[in-house]
Amino acid sequence: MIRLHVNIDHVATLRNQRDTSYPDIVQAAELCLEAGAQGITVHLREDRRHIRDGDVERLRAVLGPNGSAGRADSILNLEMAATDEMCEIVRRIRPDMVTLVPEKRNERTTEGGLDAIATRGAIERVAAACAEVQARLSLFIEADPAQIRVAPELGAVQVELHTGHYAEAAPPERPRFLERFVACAELSHELGLHLAAGHGLNIENVGPIVAIPHMAELNIGHSVVCDAVMKGLGQAVRDLLLAMKR
Repeated sequence: MIRLHVNIDHVATLRNQRDTSYPDIVQAAELCLEAGAQGITVHLREDRRHIRDGDVERLRAVLGPNGSAGRADSILNLEMAATDEMCEIVRRIRPDMVTLVPEKRNERTTEGGLDAIATRGAIERVAAACAEVQARLSLFIEADPAQIRVAPELGAVQVELHTGHYAEAAPPERPRFLERFVACAELSHELGLHLAAGHGLNIENVGPIVAIPHMAELNIGHSVVCDAVMKGLGQAVRDLLLAMKR
């Protein structure tokens, strides 16, 4: 079964709208795990627009084998930009996985994949920090063979394919994106990289992504939180897992 890591950023977005202590980010993580998710993903942005430092610290205490008081069977995946500030946070928090993403202050959400070739030096610095705390490094990239080939040279053990363009495309246009994903999946497998995917995925469009050869992990957040508004967080996760199985 492909691992599902639920991104709970927008639970924090809702909390921050009124600057309250609720909804609680750790409780949200626990509900996702109880419903069958294997990990929790959070994006600590430079502007702290949703997830904050204290959220990551509390999640670290209860998630993953590096956690001090919680579930060793779960994963804390920290999404972040490749900056010196974030390198120090990696050393302090010790996440199980670090996923590097491009970040622009004026974007609503991540708009595309990381250019690993152009940002090689910054990625190597993050890789060194990850090695110090035994965190796995993943690169969130476009389905581009050149980006995949450079990933293991930079210390990454996983690539996560950006599925946003696939999700936004009309159904007749999606096969061409899937063909590219399959080719990149085979290349990743040849290079010994784990394969993940994420962005824009939901119950309606996740099936073909699950069917991609060698797919190991999905990171899905916005659609889960939207579904949770109507039917509860646990049920939203269970329904997504059922769609993946189908």
